[in-house]
Amino acid sequence: MGCQSIKTLNKQYNETLREAELPVFDKVSNWLNDYFSGNNPEINFPLAPEGTEFRKRVWNLLLKIPYGETVTYGDIAQDIARQLGKEKMSSQAIGGAVGSNPISIIIPCHRVVGKDGNLTGYGGGIDTKIALFKIEQMNMANYYRPKFSTKP
Repeated sequence: MGCQSIKTLNKQYNETLREAELPVFDKVSNWLNDYFSGNNPEINFPLAPEGTEFRKRVWNLLLKIPYGETVTYGDIAQDIARQLGKEKMSSQAIGGAVGSNPISIIIPCHRVVGKDGNLTGYGGGIDTKIALFKIEQMNMANYYRPKFSTKP
């Protein structure tokens, strides 16, 4: 639940929510500060994103992508197909699940790329994806900006 959601709840129910009552916010804030400082922090707080079983399965795979590394939509599709006992799975279906990730950065959807290193498919935009790659000290020579994109 983001800060805006807390403000909305506060207004809607006319209650005062105090940060001290929600210690997970401190943990998440510390995690994000560590991450943006160039560290690889361990997730030490509960994650319970809401979504379909398929999406949750994909998000669990995203959590296994090592810091500073990437996988392709096709790689994830193969893993999901194997888990489900299917011969293959659509990369587009995987893209839909990756794109619906409600806690970006913590569940590292930015580490998913198109085949051959195409930096496609990040809701925050390609520039943000590149910035996150640089934080994780990824070798940018392995990736390229798509010729056509809906977001800069």
